[in-house]
Amino acid sequence: MSEKIEFRKKRRIAPHRAISGIALAFLMLAVAGLFILQAPRNSHSLEPPQPSGQSRPPTQEEVRTVIVDAAGKASPAVVSIGVVTTQVVRGHFPEYDEFFHFFFGDIMPPSRLYRYRQAIPNIGSGVIVSPDGYVVTNEHVVHGAEEITVVTPDGLTLTGELAGVHEPSDIAIIKVDAENLPYVAMGDSDDLMVGEWAIAIGNPFGNLLEDAHPSVTLGVVSAKMRSFKPDPSGRVYVDMIQTDAAINPGNSGGPLVNYKGEAIGINTFIFTRSGGSLGIGFAIPINRVKKILDEVERYGRVRDVWLGFTVATVDEETARALGLPAGGALVRSVEMRSPADQAGLRAGDIITHVNARAIRNADDVITAFGSALVGESFSITVLQKNQELALTLNAQEAKR
Repeated sequence: MSEKIEFRKKRRIAPHRAISGIALAFLMLAVAGLFILQAPRNSHSLEPPQPSGQSRPPTQEEVRTVIVDAAGKASPAVVSIGVVTTQVVRGHFPEYDEFFHFFFGDIMPPSRLYRYRQAIPNIGSGVIVSPDGYVVTNEHVVHGAEEITVVTPDGLTLTGELAGVHEPSDIAIIKVDAENLPYVAMGDSDDLMVGEWAIAIGNPFGNLLEDAHPSVTLGVVSAKMRSFKPDPSGRVYVDMIQTDAAINPGNSGGPLVNYKGEAIGINTFIFTRSGGSLGIGFAIPINRVKKILDEVERYGRVRDVWLGFTVATVDEETARALGLPAGGALVRSVEMRSPADQAGLRAGDIITHVNARAIRNADDVITAFGSALVGESFSITVLQKNQELALTLNAQEAKR
């Protein structure tokens, strides 16, 4: 049986068809390459994307932000405050030691300490708040000052005079003899929102460095209405603004400004364990500063306040003795015809709230009223003969 063997012919491709196929392949590769070149870069690419149509770096105007504008608006009015105080110190006079050593050598060394007065320099920051030369700073910056020097960022050195202080609020107003000065507009601290931008500006080294421009730190308003018990000096910090913008040593007295470049507070102190900023700083609300400045401009000083009552803490022992609930502040005495008397406050009343804030002890009352200014009104809730009463106390000027 014979095998049948088939032979198949190879198909021949016409030359013109082969050329057409090659051309089509090249065309497809070109289109694919163009698509790859025009496709957006992968977001994970290590190479930074190039701006479309430009290879130059951005200009200053393109990177300018509202924060830059705000700092630029306020910085020209932030000044350095140089202060000289005199303190009494104890020690040896070097000339005294040299005299005895010259004549007696080590046989008769001096051992007596002497008291003498020594000039102590100090520096801080401040802010110009009017074109005619009113400068705001902290009272603790200029406390006991015998000489005050104000140095502006453009190098102008001015002699400052203390126009008025309100030590309980830790605010001092300085007046310099100048006109048409750059100044910071004062905003409204009552309208602040937690989380909004806050810029702390200080200029403690204006009279020490060749470059007297202030430093700027950025943060937010961390909290509002922070109050603290009176410190050993008697200062009362009420309704303070808390911020995480760094307030460094020497920046006390400088402004805390908002995104508009308006002053919303005066930087005052920080909580710290190391001496550096931990992001917990506090500023005096600018609305309080406005009232103090108005006092100085109208009366040439901050008028002393008269309230006319004293208090004591109602502890458990006192509460049991008087048959009263523990807590609150007991009114011990009320002066006749005083603001407290006119408000209806009576000895034996228990103060439970001031301006809607709970009163736990006498220190809370001192905190609530310690920084009062003449003309301010306070809403007081008291227990009077076991009845709860709402009273209004108006602070008056102390009689001289």
